[in-house]
Amino acid sequence: MIESPNIWRWPEVYERENSAQDATGALWDTVAALAPYDGADVVDVGCGDGYHLPRFAQRARSVVGVEPHAPLVARARRRLAATAGLPACRVEQGSATALPLPDDAADVVHARTAYFFGPGCEPGLAEASRVLRPGGVLVIVDLDATRHSYGAWMRASAPRYDPAAAERFFADQGFALRRVDTLWRFADRATLADVLRIEFTPAVAARAIDGTPGLTLSVAYRVHTRREPAGLLRP
Repeated sequence: MIESPNIWRWPEVYERENSAQDATGALWDTVAALAPYDGADVVDVGCGDGYHLPRFAQRARSVVGVEPHAPLVARARRRLAATAGLPACRVEQGSATALPLPDDAADVVHARTAYFFGPGCEPGLAEASRVLRPGGVLVIVDLDATRHSYGAWMRASAPRYDPAAAERFFADQGFALRRVDTLWRFADRATLADVLRIEFTPAVAARAIDGTPGLTLSVAYRVHTRREPAGLLRP
């Protein structure tokens, strides 16, 4: 299990980051268009503390969040318990490579900035295919490090990450790609600074804070989607 330091170490700051993300709704609109989840059985891989689960549950038939880190599983379960009207939504401890679900259990498998970052995630791709029904969709959302100032700060903080190589990997694995521009809108400058400090190295975070004069930040995402063949027969 590989640590996800931003949410594992600073879950309260990450909660505020989630609240700031996708202020235009463009990312959610794209996910809903490419992987429709109305009346569907949805699995959210690497769900963290469950921030996105209630949003899926508003329209899905059932939602299962899967998260490897036990403290985040507990936080996610507390979130669901405090949210009325989510009887078909639950959280299980597990990993992308060993989903605690039977074969053909889901119509949509969703992962947002979790595990699926390019070469090396093949075991997770195979596991997602196992739990998807014929015609089901795997939708992977990651940050587009090729665009906007945010992408440049990402590359500076993680110089070994090659966004072009990641795109080639997903294309070779049969994924379609949709690029999405949206905004992060923060409640105040202190929240903006706290979020950038958990996302970037200290020197890069300082540049990012100085380079963002207001409360909004342009951010680009990549939405990778792959549909399971219809009529697929399992061995």
